[in-house]
Amino acid sequence: MFTLACALAQNFSQLLWARGLMGLGFGGEWTAGAVLIGEVIRPRDRGKAVGLVQAGWAIGWGVSTLLFMAVFSWVPADYAWRVLFAIGIAPAPFVIWIRRFVEEPAVHLQQKEAQAAAHMRPSLLDIFRGDIVWTTLRASILATGVQGGYYAVTTWLPTYLKTERHLSVIGTGSYLGVVIVGSYCGYLTGAYVSDKIGRKRAFIAFALASCAIALIYTQLPLDNLTMLVLGFPLGFCASGIFSGMGAFLTELFPTRIRGSGQGFCYNFGRAIGATFPFLIGYVSQTMTLGHAIGVFAATAYGVVILAALTLPETKGRELNP
Repeated sequence: MFTLACALAQNFSQLLWARGLMGLGFGGEWTAGAVLIGEVIRPRDRGKAVGLVQAGWAIGWGVSTLLFMAVFSWVPADYAWRVLFAIGIAPAPFVIWIRRFVEEPAVHLQQKEAQAAAHMRPSLLDIFRGDIVWTTLRASILATGVQGGYYAVTTWLPTYLKTERHLSVIGTGSYLGVVIVGSYCGYLTGAYVSDKIGRKRAFIAFALASCAIALIYTQLPLDNLTMLVLGFPLGFCASGIFSGMGAFLTELFPTRIRGSGQGFCYNFGRAIGATFPFLIGYVSQTMTLGHAIGVFAATAYGVVILAALTLPETKGRELNP
């Protein structure tokens, strides 16, 4: 509903509110989906399953990039962005239809029965009480670093390619295409790696690789062909780090507050990480856009490494009601 409202916005304030409310729904969707998949999959395959679902992001990104290239080539720019928002509502009916056939996880139903028998009602504030508050804080910082680094690179990438690399819309789309293919492969690889070597090691490995490739991509004087080739590892690393996030947050919190904990940490990270594009735009007034992207990406992935080192390893953890 609010995606369509974005297409019909008549001024900046309307677009800002519609986009914010669209994000509210988006954040709720991610949380519900990640918790659902995490609770129905056996521990040894949880990372692979959640990461595979997360890989759908890259497919949607690829489709939207193709639409971006087509619509902006055929429709005047003043209206093209409206057309893209309007097209964005197309998946909604399919999501509603699919949900009719999805059952609640057994561990969730058992927990609900236990709560009803004990006359207990979990509260969002429970994630800030006792020992769990320390977990909530560290997981929120981890999510901030993961998403801040991702937004720092991907949000400004088209502008960077157009303004500093002087690529056309079609040229920008080609570079983004390589990044997106890399992202999809990164999601799949990250999903497997998080189950193979553990959540913490996977986060640290992908953070180090993401930081290195982002700095190379934005700081070195590379020719266009080299940049095109480097787009694959850029997308691979920046997206691969997400694969273990859903499973990790699922395993960190007990069933009675899993949705609250996972939803808060991930979306707290998304909210704070979303300020990175604004800060990059602001800082780019005093330095090149490429340097600004590199600085914020390096900072974000450094935060990921520090947060991961303080959190427990949860690979293979059973989810108890």
